[in-house]
Amino acid sequence: MDALILSCGTGGGHNSAAKALLEELQMRGHHAVMLNPYTLRSQRLTRTIDGAYISMVQNAPQLFGAVYTAGELYRKLPCRSPVYHINHRMVPFMKKYLSSHHYDVILTTHLYPAEILTNMKNRDLQIPKTIFVSTDYVCIPFTEETKCDAYVIPAQDLASEYTSRGIPETKLHPFGIPTNPIFANPQSKEEARRRLGLDLNKKYILTAGGSMGGGTIRETIDALITGVSSCEDVSLVVVCGNNRELYRTLTDKHPKHTIVVGYTENMADYMRASDLFVTKPGGLSSTEAAVCGIPLLHAAAIPGCETCNAQYFHAHGMSQACHDPHQLMAMAMDLLFDQAQCDTMVARQHAMLDGSARANICTLAEHLSQSNHK
Repeated sequence: MDALILSCGTGGGHNSAAKALLEELQMRGHHAVMLNPYTLRSQRLTRTIDGAYISMVQNAPQLFGAVYTAGELYRKLPCRSPVYHINHRMVPFMKKYLSSHHYDVILTTHLYPAEILTNMKNRDLQIPKTIFVSTDYVCIPFTEETKCDAYVIPAQDLASEYTSRGIPETKLHPFGIPTNPIFANPQSKEEARRRLGLDLNKKYILTAGGSMGGGTIRETIDALITGVSSCEDVSLVVVCGNNRELYRTLTDKHPKHTIVVGYTENMADYMRASDLFVTKPGGLSSTEAAVCGIPLLHAAAIPGCETCNAQYFHAHGMSQACHDPHQLMAMAMDLLFDQAQCDTMVARQHAMLDGSARANICTLAEHLSQSNHK
């Protein structure tokens, strides 16, 4: 089978989910390619799109929330969205690419490529079977105007959100959000700490703002740094992701009882080594944490789909949530030393999310590919 996986760099979760699918397909012996479709037009356009998003979530998360709210209002209108119309300009480039590259199935972990493919379908252009993979615990604006052959959603109890928007239930597959299998691999806390050189006898709070270091992560980190500075038996690990300014600022300060990490490929190890994860509620990062099995405190949400992610996790007992940085440390310490609550939370995580999403999605891709040849 030949598979094309489309994603964009507007948030690390889309690319991480795409890479998980890429690796699974390749492990099964299939030929798979991962592509940002905007590179077909120009690298400059790709950097502009990705850079605009990153700048907004790092510097003006409330503005992103306003844009998301506008999208929710716009989807009520009886017309196609600006996102759809903007992406029609990509049709000639995708058409040319597909004419010279054979694929049996196309998977997309981002709305924008799904809009490109939908534009092509609406022009009666022949394209392979298509699968849209949601990376948030909500039906994001304009998903309903896409025309994919299958939609992978995070959970069965979210199906009504999609069907109420007009997406046929027969197209929905509640497999979950795909994660790298390293997050499901069994490894003890002691083993992870030895690998990272961490103290076996301390308690560790891990915090991160996603790959882009977005949301109100600075307020979250400041609150946690202040709190752990007076706790001899608790240390803080801060993962800054691609936010280089945040990394430089923190390393220059040398905060007490705090370990500052930039971008890392060892996030699974840091999760296993830690006793509590305080993070913004990204769909992919929250799923990784739940698959790994670590007590989770959501903070610093970027308004919009992340708010929905936090609500979903909290409602299902998979996390706690704190919206006030001034209360964050107190909530973190309460959860950190409440072993019964932590154990219950991890049990709920394992009951809800078992890490099998990527395998199930790739099996679906195989089935759709076979239907092309019947």
